[in-house]
Amino acid sequence: MKDLQESRKEIDWIDDEIIKLFERRMEVCKDVAAYKLNTGKPVLDRKRELDKLKVLREKASDSFYAHGVEELFEQIMAMSRKMQYKLLTEEGVNNDIGFDVVDELPKEDVTVVYQGIPGAYSQQAATEYFGNKAEYLCVTTFREAMKYVRDGKADYAVLPFENSSAGIVTDVYDLLVEFSNCIVDTFDVRIEHCLCGLKGAKIEEIKDVYSHPQAFMQSNSFIEEHGWGKVNLANTAISARYISEQSDKSRACIASENAAKIYGLEILHRGINFNATNTTKFIIISKERIARRNAGLICISFEMPHTSGSLYQMLSHIIYNDLNMTSIQSRPIPEQKWEYRFYVEFEGKANQAGVVNALSGINAESLNMKILGNY
Repeated sequence: MKDLQESRKEIDWIDDEIIKLFERRMEVCKDVAAYKLNTGKPVLDRKRELDKLKVLREKASDSFYAHGVEELFEQIMAMSRKMQYKLLTEEGVNNDIGFDVVDELPKEDVTVVYQGIPGAYSQQAATEYFGNKAEYLCVTTFREAMKYVRDGKADYAVLPFENSSAGIVTDVYDLLVEFSNCIVDTFDVRIEHCLCGLKGAKIEEIKDVYSHPQAFMQSNSFIEEHGWGKVNLANTAISARYISEQSDKSRACIASENAAKIYGLEILHRGINFNATNTTKFIIISKERIARRNAGLICISFEMPHTSGSLYQMLSHIIYNDLNMTSIQSRPIPEQKWEYRFYVEFEGKANQAGVVNALSGINAESLNMKILGNY
């Protein structure tokens, strides 16, 4: 039996040779990149790669090695493409992702639309972000808010994006793909649900509570502890308005302190949601493709071929360019059974070389990539 140290020395020598050959191969790929730059040919030639992989597999001595050879050369080819994207970017190809950089968003004399009615958490987010010198409009649906921005009826929309307890707002994710509007900033609102009733009402008198299903879910322990009936309404602010129009002190609602003030209700108990750190991230939407100078996050959506390893290939562009991915979500693609659209957020700026390289690669190798915003 061969000595272990001897085997390790032999492996070290082989590894050194592999590194030399790898670097030699990458140098040749620079010539390929130059040719493609001059001729306008795309970096990715998937048919050529598949044909090449087939030939390489057949050169392996058995099926185990064939699989390993395929995996190894998939990675080598991916490295080659990433280097070619980098070289093309350095030559000025695909180095502008189409965002104008501004110092700050204007917050005076602007029109801001939100979904819901006064007292909704969306209104709270809008007014806290833009202040008292903006004009505010409210609409019934997220889609209407997006249309208002698209059609120039509002400069910005403020929409809920993700809740720390309940997860993403799926309808908003889908609308970001459908509309050309962009995310230009985000704003967090701490969610504190309050049990609200008519003036003079007592907790012991309550029989039924009205609110949005998500508010019930987040306050379920408190509601079940008292054995109250639950009645679903469109949102917490509508629930507060509804209770204010009643004369029955046995009815209460779950809403914000702000909604209680607006509709003249009494807060019977504060902070009834189980998670004291419950927070909703709201996104600020504009039809202008702009990014604040201190923006630090990029959000994209993309579809991809339904093949083994394709998601890894997309994400590898982020890894290769030393970018930190902060979130990944998926949504079903309508009318395409069991296929999904991915939403990825990662750290970076619109004019950052690594960001441009990563986006160039993902755009070339995915289907329908869209930059949703730099914020």
